[in-house]
Amino acid sequence: MRVRGLMKAYENHQAVDGVDLDVARGEVFAVLGPNGAGKTTTVEILEGHRVRDGGEVHVLGQDPGKAPRTWRSRIGVVLQTANDAAELTVAESVRHYAKYYADPRDPDEVVDLVGLTDKAKARVRTLSGGQRRRLDVALGIIGRPELVFLDEPTTGFDPEARRQFWALIRELADEGTTILLTTHYLDEAEALADRVAVLAKGKIVAEGTPQTLGGRAHADARIRWADPNGPRELFTSEPTKVVAELARHGELAGLTVTRPSLEDVYLELIA
Repeated sequence: MRVRGLMKAYENHQAVDGVDLDVARGEVFAVLGPNGAGKTTTVEILEGHRVRDGGEVHVLGQDPGKAPRTWRSRIGVVLQTANDAAELTVAESVRHYAKYYADPRDPDEVVDLVGLTDKAKARVRTLSGGQRRRLDVALGIIGRPELVFLDEPTTGFDPEARRQFWALIRELADEGTTILLTTHYLDEAEALADRVAVLAKGKIVAEGTPQTLGGRAHADARIRWADPNGPRELFTSEPTKVVAELARHGELAGLTVTRPSLEDVYLELIA
């Protein structure tokens, strides 16, 4: 995927303002940003669901705005909300969508892959939020897509459901599927993404791996400890050297050494 100078405006609001992106095949790429940053508009343009005002976009070698029907069969889209086919069972829904593709995956295998085998005969309207999201993914991958778009996939999930969903995404990535993910959860991006881009006010303000985003890997470490005079704290670019020096003076109570978290860096970037 290659994006250069992407632009989109609504009346007097510039929703996307010169976005550049590169996503490699087989990569899990996360787009982070506050509400109104332009994430959804950008993704909808990449999916071919919204017309851009300017810039160049190539997704799987095609311009989404002009791509033929065969191109659409190569992508999978998992929307943030979906309320269709409520009276069908899980198995019926997956089998129904499989008929739209020339070479679909086996519906029973897909139901098993997303962890819904015990719910195969349950009607969609009876599923929990987490189970419905799993079904959404099943419908998104039934056509063997080379690229899957996930828009806020775990919103409303409890912690256990989120961890299970993460395992599913990792399994898809291990199969070689390219995944573009938008999320508000920083721990989700850190757990899943090979690379991350932060979008703010329609612009990419930082891009890199979760470990290096915004200079995180080289940021000063914070050392905290306690001595007879009370709690102490300092910031340093050489934490190992400083801790060794401190240890020469005796035991260090409550010693901790930390670098900025992904959340710390993210909040600074969008400030």
